[in-house]
Amino acid sequence: MVFVAALALASLGLAQAAYAAGSVLKVRLGGDRTETRIVIDLAKSATGKVAEDGSVDRRVVLLLDGVGVNADLQGAGQGLVKNWVMDSTMSGARLRIDLAADAVIKRRFLLPPADGVSNYRYVIDLGTGTGKANPARPVQLVAEPVLPTRAIPLPLKRVVVIDAGHGGHDPGARGVSSNEKDVNLAAARALKSRLERSGRYKVVMTREEDVYVPLETRVRIAQRADADLFISLHADSGADTSIRGASAYTLADRAAGRTAKFVSKDDWFTKASLHGDTGVANILFDLTQRATKNRSASFAEFLLARVDDHQPLLRRSHREAGLAVLLAPDVPAVLLEMGFITNLDDEAALRDPGKRGQMMAGVGDAIDDYFAQQTRIASR
Repeated sequence: MVFVAALALASLGLAQAAYAAGSVLKVRLGGDRTETRIVIDLAKSATGKVAEDGSVDRRVVLLLDGVGVNADLQGAGQGLVKNWVMDSTMSGARLRIDLAADAVIKRRFLLPPADGVSNYRYVIDLGTGTGKANPARPVQLVAEPVLPTRAIPLPLKRVVVIDAGHGGHDPGARGVSSNEKDVNLAAARALKSRLERSGRYKVVMTREEDVYVPLETRVRIAQRADADLFISLHADSGADTSIRGASAYTLADRAAGRTAKFVSKDDWFTKASLHGDTGVANILFDLTQRATKNRSASFAEFLLARVDDHQPLLRRSHREAGLAVLLAPDVPAVLLEMGFITNLDDEAALRDPGKRGQMMAGVGDAIDDYFAQQTRIASR
C-alpha cells in the first residue's frame, strides 16, 4: 500500500509538472453533420481516456492524462459539435463537447510529428449512428489537407451554481416581516442577473421558484452541471435580536467522510484507478477533496472581503460546518449567511431591492476575484 501511495503521488507530481509547462497548442474542427473531426495539437505525446462517448445526453468528455493547458479554451461548434471546452484537471486536460445531434465517437488516434508537421495531433472522429464509420466516406488520417481548421482561444464561461436556500414547504428562518426562503430567492435572482450581465458565466439555479428542493438534489445539480463554483444563499437567525452580520461556511474536516456518497463511477479520480486498484483511487480522491476544500476557503475569503463593503460581518465570519450542500468533493462550495433575518436592520437590508442588489454586486465581484486568481495560478 505504501508503494501504491508513493506511485500515485509521483504520478501526480509528473502530471502537475506537465500542466505547468503546458502542452495543448490549439484545437481545430472540420467536417459536416455526418462526420466531424476534432484535432487537438499537442506539444508532446499523450494518452486519452473517454469518460463520456456521446451516447448519453449528447455529451463527449475526453481526459488527456499529464497534459497541460496554459489557458482555458472554448470554441463554437461545427458539424456534429455544438460547442467545446478544453480546461484543466488535477491529472491533466479535459475536453468537453456538447453535440448538435445524436453522435458517438467512431475512432480516435494519435498522430506523431510527420510530413512537415512538428507537433503531435490527437484526433477524434465523431459520427452519427452506433456502428463503425461509413467506409464509403473515409476520414483521412492527416487532418490538415482535408479539413478547414482554426484555432479558437475564446474565454471560457465558468459555470456557477446559485442555491437559494429553503423553499416551498420549508420557509427557513422567520423575521418580523419576511420568511428566509423569500429573501434567499430574491438575492439569488439578483446575483444571477449580475453574473449574466458580465457575459463571463453560465449560471445554473437550484430553484427559480418557491419550491422545495432536497439538499442532496442541490449538490447533484451542481455536479451534473460540471460546476466550477457553488454558492448557497441563506439568512441567519438567533434568539438575541441584537445580533447582526454576515458569515460564510465551508466544509469542516470532520464532515469529509460524508462526501463519498457524492462520488460516482464516472468521476475522473475513480476512472484513474489502474487495474481496479482502489488504493490509487482513494489517494486521488483525497487529493481532489483537499484541493476543493482549499479552493472553497479561498473563495470564502474573497466573498467576505467584498460583502464587508455592504454588510457588517460577524466577529468570526469564516466558519466550518458539515452542511449537506457543501459535500460535493469536486465542486468548490460556500454557504453565505447574508445577515440575521431576526435582526431588524439586517432584515430591512435583505428586503430592500437596492441594498440587496448592492450586496449581490459585491458577491459577483468576489466571484470575479476568485476566478481571476484561479487563472493566474493556472498560467504560472
